[in-house]
Amino acid sequence: MRTPDTYITGLGSCVPATVAVADAVADGRYLAEDAALHGLTAVAVAGDVPAPELGLRAARAALERAGQEAELVSLLLYATSWHQGPDGWPPQHHLQRRLGLDRALAMELRHGCNGMFSAFELAASHLAAGPVDEAALLVAADNFSTPMVDRWRMGPGYLAGDGASALVLGRRGGFARLLSTCTTAVAEAEEVHRCGEPLFPPGPTLGRGLNFSDRTAVFNRRAGAGFGTSVWMTVHQQLVTVAGRALAEAGIELGQVARAAFMHYSREIVEHRGMGAIGLPMSRSTFDFGRTVGHLGSSDHIVALEHLLDTGELRPGEHVLLASIGPGITISSAVVRLLEPPPWL
Repeated sequence: MRTPDTYITGLGSCVPATVAVADAVADGRYLAEDAALHGLTAVAVAGDVPAPELGLRAARAALERAGQEAELVSLLLYATSWHQGPDGWPPQHHLQRRLGLDRALAMELRHGCNGMFSAFELAASHLAAGPVDEAALLVAADNFSTPMVDRWRMGPGYLAGDGASALVLGRRGGFARLLSTCTTAVAEAEEVHRCGEPLFPPGPTLGRGLNFSDRTAVFNRRAGAGFGTSVWMTVHQQLVTVAGRALAEAGIELGQVARAAFMHYSREIVEHRGMGAIGLPMSRSTFDFGRTVGHLGSSDHIVALEHLLDTGELRPGEHVLLASIGPGITISSAVVRLLEPPPWL
């Protein structure tokens, strides 16, 4: 999907203090062999700070940096991966109230790791159909510090980190431009993230914890003698296809990608199933940053983008490729061009 005249005007994040992997190994929460295998060093832990509060802090930073008038924000998209507060309560309206965004359409997106990519597509279409001076606020937030999640064993090849990210999109110019965003699905793999558990009653209503490692292992065992190998091959092939489509729709070649951000997963996954599959060297990845904060739900890519800006690792005129695989299984990608240094740096 091409996104003409779609600019990033503000960016913000809220990443709490981290807990070292070495400490988790020392007290038995994480296996030493997994630490050596995956190359992850720390995870962000928010404790009892609610996810919507993390999101509110990130959103305030993004709006302030954008100099964005609240009355011109016509869309608020709030991406989540885990429970946000009392059941039946829409967390996006907490941000809407606290930020004074009464005239915005406010929606929650439950699209897992790829939530902000879905938000890109919805926001770009929304802005293109409205007045040129309107803006969209995109927020993602999660706190996995709950009894039903073991962040050290949540999924294969990653550790669950807490945090939030936010950005403001508009059409009147900005420091960066969203050139394209694309998403596809490998629907035959939707069972990966639920395998071994009944659809009803929902797990949380029974106090059943979230463990993608166990579910994936069950899926792989059941599929091993059948279509399992071909499904995973399709997933990884589609990552290459979607990234290539995002580049083509952005009008650039692979060689013009200065940096690439994937989910904050293990070195092996980022290097071989991400960077290597697409054809980029590991030196252009954001792995060295991602390994220090953990997999932040829907926020990985935006937090990594902010890190590149803060450290000067992305310069004006350069492009960053964002790519992700999430439950569904969905595969998403986007291309951003930095036009000028952000005004707050």
